[in-house]
Amino acid sequence: MTSTSPRPVGPGSADAGSGGPRDRGRRRRDTEDRLVQDVDVWVATASADGVPYLVPLSFAWDGEVLLMATPADSPTGRNLAAARTVRLGLGPTRDVSMIEGDVEVLELDALPRERADWFAETAGFDPRPLPAPYRWFRVTPRRVQAWREADELPGRELMRGGRWLA
Repeated sequence: MTSTSPRPVGPGSADAGSGGPRDRGRRRRDTEDRLVQDVDVWVATASADGVPYLVPLSFAWDGEVLLMATPADSPTGRNLAAARTVRLGLGPTRDVSMIEGDVEVLELDALPRERADWFAETAGFDPRPLPAPYRWFRVTPRRVQAWREADELPGRELMRGGRWLA
């Protein structure tokens, strides 16, 4: 995780005010804006025996996958490597995007240098010089939901089976 502040919130955020429930197209654009602008995401995993674990991690989004890094032997690193699935929470609770995805695990030196440099610049965090052995975790979204208030619960599903619905 990085200690830098998140990038400025875009026009589709809760800060811009709402005029009632957003349609799916607007929610998708707002979610994609947040994926580009934010630098941290809540990462929910569970161990093989069902013990939940929740941590914030820095990430970078390339338009198709989220790239994250965490120590290989941390609870999150172990859970991601074992389960190969994750649930992510992006944004504040009153303007949340929930992302369920499949996880690909890469050793730190398996990612091309240009890609690792892009991550470090985008996320504001570089795991490569750290003494702990880190791994890369590439998350491909398969389900995305987004809502602000109860009036947005209908139609909150924006992606199913890895395909955008809007």
